Amino acid sequence: MLHEFTYGAPVTREDLFKLLDDHGSEAKILAGGTDLLVNIRNGIMKPAVVVDVKKIPRYRDISYSVQEGLVIRPAVTINDILRNHEIQENYPLLQECGHDLASYQIRNRATAIGNVVNASPCSDMAPALLCLGAQAVIASSNGTRTLPFSGFFTGVKKTVLQTGEVLEAIAIPASARGAKGAYKKLKRINGHDLGIVGVAVSIKDDILRIAVSSAAPTPVVTPDLPADIPAEDAVAATMNIISPISDVRCSKEYREFMVGVFVRRLLAEVRK
Repeated sequence: MLHEFTYGAPVTREDLFKLLDDHGSEAKILAGGTDLLVNIRNGIMKPAVVVDVKKIPRYRDISYSVQEGLVIRPAVTINDILRNHEIQENYPLLQECGHDLASYQIRNRATAIGNVVNASPCSDMAPALLCLGAQAVIASSNGTRTLPFSGFFTGVKKTVLQTGEVLEAIAIPASARGAKGAYKKLKRINGHDLGIVGVAVSIKDDILRIAVSSAAPTPVVTPDLPADIPAEDAVAATMNIISPISDVRCSKEYREFMVGVFVRRLLAEVRK
């Protein structure tokens, strides 16, 4: 038997926060639903209330200004990001990572915020956000707080979000505008699949960042590195932040090897 739940679709932020406060941990937020609905169907999650946020004004918005940078709201899908000309021009690494997220049909539903709130170690969007110095804007009835995505993930499927809180925006600073970047993802098959390992590289203002997914309990990013750092030193810095495991998809050693391969290839690409 399918799990039964109450469906709520608030049309204001105030109504959203009231629902979350009233139902606590029994409430789950629905934006795209590509993870939530599958988990409900499989019996992994059994919420009493599913709270659809798509009807809240501005929650479908992408906003950009030269002074403030880019802001992505909760109901913005991956395909919204891929179609956005301002992102293409100013933050192309976001689109690089988005292209590798599942299939077109799933990207038409899956949201960028949902992808990171799910806190999978193999998140496709997290490496770009980490490289670009994105901020997580977290809201609740108690107010708003902001923190870097480098501190947002706390473990496998775990984040800093507390009961009653929602990740209301992803904010990417204007200082990251124009960063050169690229992303490579190793999969078991040609086509859409979960990542065995994913590596993103960005260079801006003589600063190099390298972010990795599927090679630690959370997506991780290097400290800022000199843009002209030798490739082998960049590989060594990346190895210091990962802690891969062996599982049914591949061995620890293969993950480490491919991280090194991807870092070298990506550096060659972005330094052209």
